[in-house]
Amino acid sequence: MDNLAFTIAPLIAASINAGTPLMLAALGLLVNEKAGVVNLGAEGMMLVSAITGFAVAVNTGSPTLGFLAGAGASMLLSGFFAWLTVWLGTNQYATGLALSLFGAGASTYIGLKYVGNSLQNGRFGIPYLEDIPVLGPALFRQHAMVYLSLLLCLAIAWFLYRTRAGLVLRAVGESPASAHALGYPVRRIRLAAVLFGGACCGLAGAFLSLVYTPLWVEGMVAGRGWIALALTTFATWRPARVVGGAYLFGGITILTFHAQALGVPIASQLLSMLPYLAAIVVLVLISSNANYIKLNMPASLGKNFNPGN
Repeated sequence: MDNLAFTIAPLIAASINAGTPLMLAALGLLVNEKAGVVNLGAEGMMLVSAITGFAVAVNTGSPTLGFLAGAGASMLLSGFFAWLTVWLGTNQYATGLALSLFGAGASTYIGLKYVGNSLQNGRFGIPYLEDIPVLGPALFRQHAMVYLSLLLCLAIAWFLYRTRAGLVLRAVGESPASAHALGYPVRRIRLAAVLFGGACCGLAGAFLSLVYTPLWVEGMVAGRGWIALALTTFATWRPARVVGGAYLFGGITILTFHAQALGVPIASQLLSMLPYLAAIVVLVLISSNANYIKLNMPASLGKNFNPGN
């Protein structure tokens, strides 16, 4: 039993670590969508933030500056997206896809000189708590960003459902025309939401290149931006459910790696597909109840607003 416990602890720790970037990105996208904006450029923003954060950390020796740079780079891209969609009225879905493709190409070009470089991470942990048998290695030897992501989830839930500003943001997502008629600046509120979502995607991308795998590899986000988008629907736009979904998909990812290490007689390519297949299966199951989705989905999701109408 003891051997089993000490085997499970590293798996739990690795699952939490793998789920953190998904959670960060999904929380940001959730705030976007609560304001009525769909940003399909998450994958591209995470790639750009991953290389930006890694490059800054390599050149300055400061992972903190790397995280800030990653968040800043992603915010710039999300600001450009907001200008195109919120002010110029371009199609949100097409613009997001274009942003994702741009981010993939830009990150590849910027990262050419950083291929093969790596970072040395220090040891992380919460004093005293990390020494608790089993629970310590599983829960309390994580990077600070893991705990900050949980605090971020609580802060977003409090903001959305316990503050007037959160109520206004949700009103903009439900009926922007009504919010505008009451005097609220719909465009500026949507811009703020998109910038916040960009910052969260930036932290997620930087986490991948600075903590999860502290090196730069072309395309290292590997579809996590798309899974984060799926997570918002999986969680039915509820922050607390994003946490469970992120750790679930993180756990599936780690189990595929563990199965490969154990020599399970299944092609590695098939095992690598499991997290994405799981996302598709979950979405299909949730979508089977269309009324449930409609009740929780912001009414103006993906629709542009022209105050002149």
